[in-house]
Amino acid sequence: MRTLVVAPIILALQALASPGQTRPSWPLRVEHVGSPAAAGSAQPQLSVSKQGVLLSWVEQAGTQATLRFAERTAGGWSAARTVASGTDWFVNWADVPSVVRLADGTLAAHWLQKNGASTYAYDVRLSYSRDGGNTWAPSFLPHTDGTQSEHGFASLFQMPGTGLGLVWLDGRNMKGGHESAPGDHGGGGDMSLRFASYTRDWTRTADAALDLRVCECCPTAVAVTSEGPIVAYRDRSAAEVRDIFVTRLEKGRWTEPKAVAADGWTFPACPVNGPALAARGRNVAIAWFQAKDNEPKSLAAFSTDAGRTFGTPIRLNQDGSLGRVDIEWLPDDGAAAGYIDLVGGRAEFRVKRITPDGTVSAPMTIANLANNRSSGYPRMALHGEELVFAWVDRDNGSAVRTAVARLPGAPK
Repeated sequence: MRTLVVAPIILALQALASPGQTRPSWPLRVEHVGSPAAAGSAQPQLSVSKQGVLLSWVEQAGTQATLRFAERTAGGWSAARTVASGTDWFVNWADVPSVVRLADGTLAAHWLQKNGASTYAYDVRLSYSRDGGNTWAPSFLPHTDGTQSEHGFASLFQMPGTGLGLVWLDGRNMKGGHESAPGDHGGGGDMSLRFASYTRDWTRTADAALDLRVCECCPTAVAVTSEGPIVAYRDRSAAEVRDIFVTRLEKGRWTEPKAVAADGWTFPACPVNGPALAARGRNVAIAWFQAKDNEPKSLAAFSTDAGRTFGTPIRLNQDGSLGRVDIEWLPDDGAAAGYIDLVGGRAEFRVKRITPDGTVSAPMTIANLANNRSSGYPRMALHGEELVFAWVDRDNGSAVRTAVARLPGAPK
């Protein structure tokens, strides 16, 4: 398998908080490695377990869509395996399926399947495998409303001490769906954010609404702190303010949602640009996009109290940005923040090292991307000493590509 090695790049850190203060450099060696995804692949997603990094993606051939996955361990990428396929799936650049490995080794997966004639009438389908992905249980729904409406943008995660948890956007209260009135997503009624959980034997233990009015098609994000899960999403106020909110599961109850920052971005439609979360103990890092006053910004912030409060937002991009952010804790006290930057009209998947005191490194470009929605969401995940990247290459059709960066000193 051909491997392209990118020469080491030294990123000089800029001391924003204390002018003149010297900072250590961030040497990063990036390798573009052979991807397990075939031609015609897109919709990459990454998740992490003790075993390694799981990459999932969708391959399309005509009307048939197939969810596949591979796992990266010390030996590299495994062979690709199939979760499920169908001719009635909803396949979308932003609403992406996933595969995650739970603490007991069970694999859980989700994808999207049409439930009606309307473009945005589709369900979240769940399945699981107890034998490493060789066989999968019959799929089932986490939602019970039975409406021909949108159910998507799901985030799957390990519930502390039990089985699977997930959140998703649920359109059961929307009247007419996205197509009813251009510029008014929903045309009446609201998109909601919902939560469900399952035990290890797949008994459902919760089905609850977390927020009854949210942005209609921005991806959600979940991280698990030492105090429990935290969910981030784009809210939608009555005045069309679409700022990023979080809610936390605290002592068995979800907290009242609150804004991460007072962006005050008023926008009359969904920007299809969701947040990203990472947690380590009580420390939380979040990244998001907003374009108040027509000034696109990719931002990040830190919390030291499990997401109850966040510090001053840190700007990632210098000029334009498409957002589509990701974030991961690094072995030290910093985080790697990924985003799509616009450089001279070109779109680039870039990463910066940021720290809670406001220090921001020079950017590193991981890959050039299509300057449109077809580039999807580039992904990033850390396991052991390796930072893994995945993105969609549109130069010759569509293909999911991968790269890795070694981070000496990362926790095992």
